[in-house]
Amino acid sequence: APDFLRLGPEDQQAFRMWFRFLAEAQYFRDPGSLPREINDCAALLRYAYRESLAEHNSAWANRLGLPVLPSLPPVRKYAYPFTPLHAALFRTRGGAFEPADLANGAFAEFADAQSLDRWNCHFVSRDLRRALPGDLLFFKQIAEPSRLPFHSMIFLGASQLEPSGKTFVVYHTGGKEGLRRLTMEELIGYPLPQWRPIPGNENFLGVFRWNILR
Repeated sequence: APDFLRLGPEDQQAFRMWFRFLAEAQYFRDPGSLPREINDCAALLRYAYRESLAEHNSAWANRLGLPVLPSLPPVRKYAYPFTPLHAALFRTRGGAFEPADLANGAFAEFADAQSLDRWNCHFVSRDLRRALPGDLLFFKQIAEPSRLPFHSMIFLGASQLEPSGKTFVVYHTGGKEGLRRLTMEELIGYPLPQWRPIPGNENFLGVFRWNILR
């Protein structure tokens, strides 16, 4: 990611709060009112990332169908789609940044889970204790690869929408189950061991962080 996209400390904190709020808010919506674009795990990440960088005013909240506009600080460095990359926020291929990348398709509005993992995030750890709210958990189905083997979850930390004292993840299943929110205890003890975020699970790629937060 180009250095000019990276956020300073205050903007990083604002981004994390908005990113978590927007992702978790989708879980509480009626499934029929969910934005049509949110149809798999990567789509949830792209939606929450993009809208976290927008100008958060009443018109924006109405466009997104949000019932309330939370009192959270804005990201001040730029406001989507008026960014140095315009609306094409996501890198879609590897390599060091070159000025020509701004016009040659290296960045796009769409990126799948694999592209988000490889070129838009950086590895933090396979130890969940190092995860910060707003970080990402990535998995890869190894024994039973599918058409979309990469899967992502958002580590929410504590809920911003309901006090519970618990920590959560939220993700889209990519299927008819839609959005799910689990406590970390539920995820670590998940019935299917390939989805447990523990070091002994070879399908768990680890905790990742958006490059703009590097």
